[in-house]
Amino acid sequence: MSQLLSTLLPRDDSGGSTLPQCSSSNDYNGHSGLRILAVFIILISSGLGVFFPIMSSRYSAIRLPEWCFFVAKFFGSGVIISTAFIHLLQPASEALGDPCLGGTFADYPWAFGICLMSLFALFFTEIISHYFVAKSLGDEHDHGSGNAHSHSHQHSHEHGDEIRDTDHLHSDEDFDELEEDSLSSLGTEVSVNQVHNIEAFKSKQDLEDQTSVPQSTSIPIEMHPSQLGKDHFSHETTHQDISQIGTPVDQEDREKYLNQIVAVSILEAGVLFHSVFVGLSLSVSGEEFETLFIVLTFHQMFEGLGLGTRVAETNWPRSRRSTPWLMGLAFTVTCPIAVAIGIGVRNSWVPGSRSALIANGVFDSISSGILIYTGLVELMAHEFLFSNQFKGPGGLKKMLYAYVIMCLGAGLMALLGKWA
Repeated sequence: MSQLLSTLLPRDDSGGSTLPQCSSSNDYNGHSGLRILAVFIILISSGLGVFFPIMSSRYSAIRLPEWCFFVAKFFGSGVIISTAFIHLLQPASEALGDPCLGGTFADYPWAFGICLMSLFALFFTEIISHYFVAKSLGDEHDHGSGNAHSHSHQHSHEHGDEIRDTDHLHSDEDFDELEEDSLSSLGTEVSVNQVHNIEAFKSKQDLEDQTSVPQSTSIPIEMHPSQLGKDHFSHETTHQDISQIGTPVDQEDREKYLNQIVAVSILEAGVLFHSVFVGLSLSVSGEEFETLFIVLTFHQMFEGLGLGTRVAETNWPRSRRSTPWLMGLAFTVTCPIAVAIGIGVRNSWVPGSRSALIANGVFDSISSGILIYTGLVELMAHEFLFSNQFKGPGGLKKMLYAYVIMCLGAGLMALLGKWA
C-alpha cells in the first residue's frame, strides 16, 4: 500500500513549501485629482515645518519667544528618533522579510543587519571627519603660532606696563582713559561680566578716595585679555546668538561648528532617503490613500520641524548663508516630487514587487541607522549630557521639561505609525 501511495503522489523537492509570488500590480484606484492636490499640500506642510524655525531665528518680525524655539527643538528631536524606529526600521523589516523574497532574506534579518552596518559606517565617517577637522585646525594653529606668540608676548608686556602705570592713578578720568585703551587693545567685544567688573572696580576706587585710605591699585584679573573666552561654553553663551550668523571666533568654536555641519548634513541625508519612498508609496496606494495622505501631511510637518530647528541653530559662516535655505528647500520638495513621479509611473511602479521590496527595505534600513545614530548621539546624548544649556540655576527643571517635550514628540510620531 505504501508503495502504491509513493507511486501516485509526486515528490515535493521544495521541502513541503512553495514561495508565494511577489505582487505584480499596485493598488492604484484612481482619484487623480486628489493625488495631484496631495503634491501641493505636502509641499506646503513640509515647507512650513522646515522653514519656520529657520525664518523665526533670523527675522525679528516673526521671531517667537525663546520657549517656543525650545519646545520645537526637543519636540522635533523626539519626532526624528521615533521616525527611525517606527517609520523606518519596522517597514524595512517587513519589506526585506516578505515571504516572496525567499533565499537569504528568509534566513537572515537583513533590515536590522543593514541598519547596524549603516550605524557603524556613520560612526566611522564621523570619527574620521573629526580627526581631519582637528588636524586641519591644528595645522592652521601651528602656522600662525610664531606670529601669535610674538604678538601675545608684546601685548603682555604692554599690558604689564599698563598695570604698573595704574599705581599712579587717583581719579576716574585717569581710569576711564586706561579703560578705553585696554578695551581697544583687545580687538574684540567685551563680555557683560567684564564690564560689570570694570564698574565694580571704579566704585571701589570711589570708596577708597572718600575714605582717604591709600591702597595699591590693580586691574582685576578678569579684565586681562588672556582670560577672554577662556571658558568655551561661557564665551559662546555671551557672544553667540542663533540669529547672528558668523564664523566662530576661536579654534574650539570652529571645531564645534564644523562638527555641527557634519551632523546636520547626515541628518538631512537620512530624512531625504525616507521621504522619497514614502512619497512613491502614497502615489500608488489604494483604499488607504486618504488616511495615508492625512498622516503623511502631519508626518512631514513634524519631521521638518525637527530638521529645521537643527539647521537653524548651526552657526553657518557668511560665505554659506544660503546653505540652510537650500537644505530646507531640499526637504520641502523631495517628498512632493516623489509623489509626482509615482503618479507618473503608476502603471509600472509596484511597491510589492521583488525589486521594489528590496530597494525600499535597503534604503529604509540605511535611513533608520542614520537617524538612530543621529537621534541617540547628537539629539539626546549631546543635548542632555554634553552641552551647557542645562547647567546653572534651574538647570534640572529645564532639563526635565525638555525630556517630557521630547517624549511627547516621540509618542505622537509613534502613534501616527498606527496608520502609516
